[in-house]
Parts: sequence; C-alpha cells; structure tokens
Amino acid sequence: MVYSAVDFMDSKLPLDLFFSPHGHHRILVSNSSSMGCWAHALFFCSSVFLAITQSRAVDTFNSSQPIADGDTIVSAGDTFVLGFFSPRNSSTNRYLGIWYRNIPGQAVVWVANRDNPINDSTGLLTINSQGNLALLLNPNNGSSSVWSSNSSSPARNPVAQLLDSGNLVLREAGDDNFLWQSFDHPSDTLLAGMKLGLDKRTGLDRYLTSSKAADDPSSGSFTYRIDPRGYPEFIQSEGSTERYRTGPWNGLRFSGTPYLRANPIYRFQFVVSDQEIYYSYLLLGNTSTVSRLVLNQNGIIQRLTWSGDTQGWVIYVTAQMDFCDRYALCGAYGSCNIRSSPVCNCLRGFVPKAPNEWNLVNWSNGCVRQTALNCSADGFVKYSGIKLPETRRSSFNVSMSLDECRGNCLRSCNCTAYANLDIRDRGSGCLLWFSELIDIRELEDSGQDIYIRMAASEIVSCFIFWMIHVEATGDSETNSGSSMRKEIIILIVVLSTGLVLIGLALIFFLRSFRQKKQRELGGVDLEESTNLSTNKDDLELPLFDMPTIALATNSFSLSNVVGEGGFGPVYKGVLKDGQEIAVKRLSKESKQGLGEFKNEAKHIAKLQHRNLVKLLGCCIQEEEMILIYEFMPNKSLDYFIFNEKQSTLLDWPARYQIINGIARGLLYLHQDSRLRIIHRDLKAGNILLDFEMNPKISDFGLARSFSESDSKTNTRKVVGTYGYMSPEYAIDGIYSVKSDVFSFGVMVLEIISGKRNRGFSHPDHQLNLLGHAWKLYQEGRYEELMDKTVRNSCDLDQVSRSVNIGLLCVQRSPEDRPTMSSVVLMLSCEGELPQPKEPGFYGERDFVEVGNSSTSNNVRCSADYSLTEIEAR
Repeated sequence: MVYSAVDFMDSKLPLDLFFSPHGHHRILVSNSSSMGCWAHALFFCSSVFLAITQSRAVDTFNSSQPIADGDTIVSAGDTFVLGFFSPRNSSTNRYLGIWYRNIPGQAVVWVANRDNPINDSTGLLTINSQGNLALLLNPNNGSSSVWSSNSSSPARNPVAQLLDSGNLVLREAGDDNFLWQSFDHPSDTLLAGMKLGLDKRTGLDRYLTSSKAADDPSSGSFTYRIDPRGYPEFIQSEGSTERYRTGPWNGLRFSGTPYLRANPIYRFQFVVSDQEIYYSYLLLGNTSTVSRLVLNQNGIIQRLTWSGDTQGWVIYVTAQMDFCDRYALCGAYGSCNIRSSPVCNCLRGFVPKAPNEWNLVNWSNGCVRQTALNCSADGFVKYSGIKLPETRRSSFNVSMSLDECRGNCLRSCNCTAYANLDIRDRGSGCLLWFSELIDIRELEDSGQDIYIRMAASEIVSCFIFWMIHVEATGDSETNSGSSMRKEIIILIVVLSTGLVLIGLALIFFLRSFRQKKQRELGGVDLEESTNLSTNKDDLELPLFDMPTIALATNSFSLSNVVGEGGFGPVYKGVLKDGQEIAVKRLSKESKQGLGEFKNEAKHIAKLQHRNLVKLLGCCIQEEEMILIYEFMPNKSLDYFIFNEKQSTLLDWPARYQIINGIARGLLYLHQDSRLRIIHRDLKAGNILLDFEMNPKISDFGLARSFSESDSKTNTRKVVGTYGYMSPEYAIDGIYSVKSDVFSFGVMVLEIISGKRNRGFSHPDHQLNLLGHAWKLYQEGRYEELMDKTVRNSCDLDQVSRSVNIGLLCVQRSPEDRPTMSSVVLMLSCEGELPQPKEPGFYGERDFVEVGNSSTSNNVRCSADYSLTEIEAR
C-alpha cells in the first residue's frame, strides 16, 4: 500500500510510525505542541520518502509481510507480476497468479488456486509457521487455507521471491537453494527454463493441464505429460483418452514434430537419464523476445510469441498439424498420409483387419499381416519418412550401432521393428519395438527410417530394389559369393514376375465379373456410366446395393425423411450393424442432375477432416443415384440459429466453437486438402451438427477444385444462394477462395445475431444484416448485434472479435478479405485486429411493393443489383 503526505497529516496516527526496509516505516514523533511545525515538516518529508520507496518494484516477501488482495510484487527485471486477479467476465472469483507485467491483456502463466477460487477480496498470501506459502481466506475472521505449497523441507527463516523467469520460489534467507518453486507445478503454460517431465528421484511429475475456458482458469479436461514407459515421449490426453503423441526424441526433435528445428527464437533439449526425464527450452537472441508454450482450452499445444507490431500473441507453431495427428487414427500397422485419400492405408505386407469397416472409413481395428512371421526365417523391410510408432513397449540402447540393433531384433522373436535412437551424424543408438506398431504417419519432411520385421515371402520386392541398385552402382562384387547371390536374385525376379502376372490376370477377371454382376442386377458400373474417375488420381467410392439402402430406410418411408435440398430428399437410415446413415437420394424433379452428383462424389470422397461431413459410399442401381453419409443427429445450423425456440440451445461458447470449426474446415478445403477446393455454396443450411454440436461442412455439388497456380476463375452460369454470394461472383461470375471467405463472413454475422442476411429488416433503416453490423461497429455498439438468447453466456471480447472478423471477411474487394489461414489465426489469438472497410452489398435498399395494394401479403423487392444468368437457391 502506498501512502501520500496528506494521508499522514490528516490521519490521527500514534506517536510512532514503523518503517522498515521491507515496506513498513517507523518515524518517532513527539506530540508536544511546541514541536508542531517541524513535526509536520518531518511528516511530509517522510511521507514523500515513503511513497518513492514503496513505488519501487519489490520481488521478495517474508513471513511478516503477507500479500493482500490488491497488492503485488514484481520481478527484478520488471517482467512478471504476482498478485490476485479475476478473469474476464467474472468479478467475484479471485485467483492468485503470475502474469506478464508489460504485455496488455494480462496473459496469466501460472495460477495457484485454479480449482479453488476465492469469492471475495479477503485473500492473503503469507508464509506460515511451517515455512510454507499459504493462501488464506478471511484472515481476520477465522482464516482457512485455500492453497499451500506443501514443501517437505521446513525453513527457519523462509523468504519467497518472484524471479525474472516467472518462477515463484521459496528458499531460506541467504541461501540460493529452492525449498519449493512454481516451475515444479505448471498450470497450462511452459516458460523458458521450466522442466516438463519426471523427476525419478522424488517422483515429481511436471505436466500441463488446460484451462476450462479462455475466461476460466480452472483445470480443463486436457493434459500434456511425459509417458516414461519404454522410450519416453509426450502424450496429450483428454481425460483418460489419448489424443496426440509427439513420437520419441531422435536427437534433433521429437519424431512426430518435423517443425521443431533450430530457430532464432529458442533452443530446446530433451534429457533422459537415470534421475530425470524432461523437455525444456531457453530463449535466444534479443532478451526482449517473449515466447511461451501453451496447452489451450481445446487441447491444442501451441507456441505463442508476442508481436510488438500487432500488439498481440502470434502462433509460432502448433503441435497438432492436421487430421493425421489424431492418436492411433489408422490402428495397428496402419499409416496415415494427409495427402492421400483415404488418409489411412495399411503398410506393405499388411491388410485391413476388418475390411468392411475399413471401407466405411472406420480404421480403428488397423491392419494384420498377410503372412505370419517365422522367427528363424524373417527379415526386415525399410520404411522411410515416417513418424516412429508408439514406444511404450520398447527398449533402447544409446551406444549400440544399427547393425547390432538389427541383430538383437532378429534374435528376439517378439521384436517387431528397430530404428536408430539418434539420427545425428549418420545415426547411432538402438530403439527396439516389442508389440504392434501403432500411430504411424508419413511425413513430407524430416521423417525417419524404421525397419519392420516381415516374413521372408513379403520381402521379395526389397530384393528386387537391391538388385537394381547393385547393377546401377557396380557394387555386386563387394561380398564373397556374389555370383551365387546374383543367381538367387534372378530366380526370385522370375518367380515374382510370374506372380505379378497371375495377380494382374486375377484382378482383370474379378473386375469383369463385378461389372457383369452389376448389369445382371439392372444397375450400371460406377466408373463406366458416371465417369466419376476422370483421371488416375480419382478414387472409387464404396458401393452399396439398393436392397441394403431400401432396408435401412424402411423402403424410403416418408417417416424417415429428415431434410430436403436441391438434390432431393434426405432419409435417415440404419444399417444391419446398427450404424446410422444419411441417405441423399437424387429426385427426378431435381434441378441437380448427374453432373452435380458426380461433382459431389468426386470432391468429398477425397476429403477427410473433422469439420467436413464424411461420405461413406454411393449407390447407382435401377436408375437411382444415391449418396450415403454419416448421420448428423442435430440437423443443420440454420435449424438452430434462425428458430426462436431452438436458438436458446446454442449458447455463446457453442456458437464460438461452431465459428472456429467452420473456419478450420474451410482452411482445409482451401489450403490443406489434396484438391484445393472452393465450395461456392457455403451457408448455414449446409453446415451440419454432430452429437457434440461440432460443425461439418456439407453439400459439395457446386464445388470446384483449383490447382496451386490458380487464384481465381469465372463462369457464365452463377450458382449459389442469395445472401451469401460475394459481389464479384454474383455480378461478374468471378469466384475464388475469397468468395468462400465472403460467405463465411456472412455466416459469422448470422451466428452472432441469429438473423438471416437475406430478408433482414430493421425499423430504423433499410440496410441488410451486413450493413446493420457495419453501422453498429462504426458506432461502437457491436454488442447490440448479439442474439438476445446468448447475452447471458457471451464473452464480450470474443463477440467483438467475431464481429470484426466477420466484417473483414465481407469487405467489398476480394483483395481486402483475409485468407482462411489468417481467420483461424485471428480467432485463436488475442492480438489487435485490422480495421475492416465497408462491406459488399452495403447501402440503403430501395423497396417497392408489387401486386394489388389491397393484397395483405405484399412482396418487397430489392433493387440493389440486376443479374441475368444466375441460378440461385
């Protein structure tokens, strides 16, 4: 607390006022009237000295100097602050925490009582008689302990200090050894110098736990911690369910984190010893660089770096890169490749364990060997460029060579694979697996080599490759007995060539038989009649027969209809195994025909993302064209946000999650998918919601794929939905990824307001929803745009940010709109956003009444623009 001279002169203080170097002041003063003048002068000078002294940063306190709510201590370098705080949108809950002092927004890096908040301002941090830090509640009225450091080593003269690293430490006065430190008990943030991992000597396990929400620091459901079994690696879990793993450390980085490499911002290390297993990093270069590793409330592991230019946190790197980082997505002996479709494939020499489920894109059962192992006659197949499999049932040796490693694995019948432990300097060390190989993915950059045990008959192709290499390099005479080996290899080549020819003949026979059976059933061949496979990269869809679909939908009963679109009716169905499906049946009266059926099947079959609806297969028989999807029980987004009753079921956190999910799905389409797709018909009705209200983009009948070099194209026939089309597309037929960005912006404003852009009306003006949002934004009244049903659950900062992002996306010029990668970044950061310009289709609308004036149901027509060749929905 800081006093002024007036406080001293006006107060009725006792004769002596205590002042110590630690913040309490003592000045002896006589209360004799003869000493009044100089006494007042003394009071004044002492008070000024007191104020100056107290304004300096103090980083230490002891048992006689508790910290009350409202007081803070600051690290010596003026970097971190320790004190009490309340999260945004909560004025009652008080927490003791540490945050950056000179960065706006109070970025909290550690919280003491995250699961036990104080409901008033009576909290007091002190050092108790046992020499522990203790957070007390109502210290003047029967105090109770809210949190304690619980140090096992009592101190005679304990002192607490906030270091400039952000570490709160407890030590003996005059001794640099720590009795306790906050770095040993992380919240959701890893700072430079912290150790994340296990101390084997004490059993201390340092791990990150996510916050429940952006404005709720209590413990969430996600953790990120070391798994010490076998060769250690980090696992990110949701409750008891594992979601992501880093892969083992290879001397340079974790096997599954190719982006983790030497950089100018930080240097990292991973230590595995008899005493400790931990990861840590140190900041490099300019000491003003601010960077932290955070496990956010959604379970995403991100490195954030403070940007002075944008005055916000920038995502430097994210651990979970894409869909293939989902733990064990492809099951045992399955490999995930984000650029293939489907993303999961069995390793060479393995086949799906459950073929039917595999064809329905359920890969959890993984793959099994085509040929069983025979311990005495096995060999190894080399796989390159991968994330090494899970290492829980593994062993390692840091000094063994790769040849010695191979020998050890070959001698143990239970050994399934081996690899170098350290990939530096041509490789060293040995890592052995003794179980099924789980959670493998292919990496384009910085992947590793692994040698997988295979039956002798499965490694013929490897001998062929070796022979080609020998003939090309002239190294065939380097080993004794090479001529005999050459004869053996020639024999193998002849036999394998024969097997290949037999296999090709069998495939040709089966294909002909399949096409013949389809014609006998009255159907047509998918590839020949619909020409879905227009080039070699296209993928054939799993085929369902008509009796199966009819049985699942109760013969297309009207009671099973769950929706209707331009394509035709959508039925709910249940397969024999109990799986619920959505059956999209092309109507004979539909304006969409074979072309759009082919287009949707071709595009969505190649897409795999958690925010895109999953196409399970199709059926083309008896003049029927049917697409089969995963079933979405919560219908579409427009069913909720535009319905006064249903909208109450979507609070603000759910809406913000939906906005984020749509953004990530759209980013995948534009940037990360194999085809680079423009959807062209994004709208609330084409966003489906699963059991957990996660959004999934659907209806790809109008989608178009782009090459990497294309930026935009045009069409004579504009198709889409009024209210969502961008100006350049609706008027000139020009479409690009920025057209989808415009549609996304419209949806964001609709989700916030619960109002449709098309048909929006307001008593004070004739603007559409975009114009109304722009007007409120300019006047600083963005909160008036919110749907009244979410006002009690909203985060005003998130709402403001979402309105800003929505308006950025609907700007008139495509060049002014952000890319979806920028949108995702803006949604996940807290930095300052660019200022939007005037939106497209902005301006007062001219309405005229059409029809007889006596008609009670007059039609209002907008005269904003005139279009000729347009097919809108």
